[in-house]
Amino acid sequence: MLHLSLNFQAHLTLQKTQSYRYRRPLISASVALETGVQGLSSPPNSSVLWVDQSKERIRKLFNEVDYSVSAYDTAWVAMVPDPHSSQAPLFPKCLNWLLGSQLHDGSWSLPHHHPLLLKDVLSSTLACVLALKTWGIGEEHIKKGVRFIELNFALAYEECQFSPVGFDIIFPGMLDHARDLSLGFQLEPKLLNDLLHKRDMELGRIRESHSKKSEAFLAYVSEGLLKLQNWDMAMKFQRKNGSLFNSPSATAAAAINVRNPSCLNYLYSVIDKFGPAVPAVYPLDIYARLCLVDNLEKMGISQYFTNEIQCVLDDTYRCWLQGEEDIFAETSHCALAFRLLRKHGYDISSDPLIGILEDESASSYCCNGSWNEVNALVEVYQASQMAVHENESALEKQNLLSKHLLRQHIFNGCDSKGFPNQIFQQVEYLLKFPSPLILPRVEIRKNIEHYNVDSGRILKTLYRSSNFGNEDLLRLAVRDFNHCQLIHRNELEEIERWYTQNRLHELKFTRHKAIYGFFSAAATIFSPELYEARMSWAKNCVLTTVTDDFFDVGGSEEELRNLIDLLERWDVNISSDYCSDISSDCCSENVQIVFSALRSTISETGEKASILQGRNVTSHTKEIWLELFYGFFREFEWTRDKTVPTLDEYMANGYVSFALGPILFPAIYLRGPKLSEEVARHPEMRSLYKHVSTCGRLLNDMRGFERERKEGKLNSVTLRLSPDGTVSEAAAIEEVKLLIENERRRLLRLVVQKDGSVVPRACKDMFWNLSRILHQFYFNNDGFTSEVEMVDLVKAIIHKPIPLEDFE
Repeated sequence: MLHLSLNFQAHLTLQKTQSYRYRRPLISASVALETGVQGLSSPPNSSVLWVDQSKERIRKLFNEVDYSVSAYDTAWVAMVPDPHSSQAPLFPKCLNWLLGSQLHDGSWSLPHHHPLLLKDVLSSTLACVLALKTWGIGEEHIKKGVRFIELNFALAYEECQFSPVGFDIIFPGMLDHARDLSLGFQLEPKLLNDLLHKRDMELGRIRESHSKKSEAFLAYVSEGLLKLQNWDMAMKFQRKNGSLFNSPSATAAAAINVRNPSCLNYLYSVIDKFGPAVPAVYPLDIYARLCLVDNLEKMGISQYFTNEIQCVLDDTYRCWLQGEEDIFAETSHCALAFRLLRKHGYDISSDPLIGILEDESASSYCCNGSWNEVNALVEVYQASQMAVHENESALEKQNLLSKHLLRQHIFNGCDSKGFPNQIFQQVEYLLKFPSPLILPRVEIRKNIEHYNVDSGRILKTLYRSSNFGNEDLLRLAVRDFNHCQLIHRNELEEIERWYTQNRLHELKFTRHKAIYGFFSAAATIFSPELYEARMSWAKNCVLTTVTDDFFDVGGSEEELRNLIDLLERWDVNISSDYCSDISSDCCSENVQIVFSALRSTISETGEKASILQGRNVTSHTKEIWLELFYGFFREFEWTRDKTVPTLDEYMANGYVSFALGPILFPAIYLRGPKLSEEVARHPEMRSLYKHVSTCGRLLNDMRGFERERKEGKLNSVTLRLSPDGTVSEAAAIEEVKLLIENERRRLLRLVVQKDGSVVPRACKDMFWNLSRILHQFYFNNDGFTSEVEMVDLVKAIIHKPIPLEDFE
């Protein structure tokens, strides 16, 4: 969960607590921190207490969405006159809040504001000055505010400063209003004229477009236009709750100029909920809760909040079906809802999302979710990766478009300001490693490292919510990650002992990559309670590598036939004869080592899985291994006889010989839940297996075809090449890439499908996560050959804890 939000390291606690009374306080230093996290210590028994308290604080956010206060919006609400007396404010308590919330430097903003957010501070301060001047109070406050604006006015034209949405129109508009109120600003004339000229040029460009999205933008920045606004046009964007875009400031501007009763009702509702200081956007409940769900899942701690998450998703699904405005009025809201609902198996069409993206009247163009906003692009990009149906070409188009626009942002050096640099680092990583193509545990670590407790979103002003950035969530995620990692390190030592005890290190022909086998298990099945499934996965991953190498380069035909015969007969005596170190049933020591390790592992995992499943599953595991060996031997025969199979023959055998069956099925049995014989052998289960295996085979062939061609081995890429050159190497690779994407999509469709599915979701997720492993392993090379990258990944997931002090 890449948090594409603005990172502010400054403390955000106001000197006057009433100023930001809706911000959930950060965990105090006196709160006992968790044990086992590098760099932290705590008194005995405090860890469990802290974890419980932390979970409870997070749990409350599902019901009580946290909003930060906006001085900018509060100032505009304070300017609304009483309908019965235009000489009196309708919300005098908002004025009192402004009087009590000015900072020592004369500004109104979050304290210790980021040096590249001074445009936001200028805008908020000017709005507050206007509000006080409108009602003729707070003369000293006005003087201090005017002085701050005069000293920092040049920054309003600085390109290096981060601009809030609509700043180039709103700020000059407020300066015009200040002149009408006879506020005596001493401003540099040239800078002021340049700013006003820039505003006029921008307005001219927008109005010339005559598009609905331009109209929506102008309605959203209504407070910057006032008398210049076409209010009949602007009010077309009024929402059912009476607001303009859920924006208190824009709605207040409308209430001032058109005296719309619904606008006033909306403002009353905001004041009733928040008191004298209002947020930058309201309501935000659905989106904020979805962000919390997304954060919990991407940080690897959603398992602690399954009931709460289910309630949020069910409620969002109901709102989706009912066409709720809070989902479909904003691009980013709709994209996030679509991604999470489809990910969790809700049967929804992509048509509403596509309709918003293609409809120029979408109000989100100008608000949180603007196509000019990186956050919205990222949401659309991630949502478009959830295309699962054959007829979703429009969603695929949006994937390509959003990817292109994100790359443009990076290419154009949008991080040159320095302030949003971390955002664009995250975008670069997201483009390089899309979520469906990265290991779950790798993604979780990256999300933790990119997570910002003090994250904020920029609309017309900065706003924050604990649903977006939360210290409890970060600490819990770090603790959980490091706790799992400690367990995984101990398990790796166990795997290494098993490897040695089974004499696998004596085999000269094989790749000794036991750590990578365990890494793929730990990076996928990482929960501590899934120990047996994790160990089975790791051991069988090692054994499939060993047997693959044995059939490929290590064994003679006699040895291969002998190994297959031993597996078919199973109950054979492989103890050494009194006069030999090799059993009479084994034709070589290599066969004896391989079969001994194989049989003991199948027996051990089969016995444990049979207890969990309540029936014998060892026979099924043996069948899977035999199917693999038959596939291996068929390829051996093709090479021996110099036979070139058809492409269909190659792929029919190739998905089996890719050797995922013996890894997956025992782990699924050990992971649970219970599977009947019918479900375990159901066509749906076979389809899941075939799709992920085909995807792996094609990835392997695409990355390794040059090496395998030199070695004279068959490959689905080389089989596509025509002797006359009509099918080029590049064309064959592109065809394979398309097939990989199609297989990945079919797999995802089966994984998220609820109706008619007999395979439990927990089991289907194993297939999906294995697909992510394959894409990670074959990102650059043919899996095991990218040593440097793999070593770094192993360190990050198994050996290197996340130090929490890095985030403090």
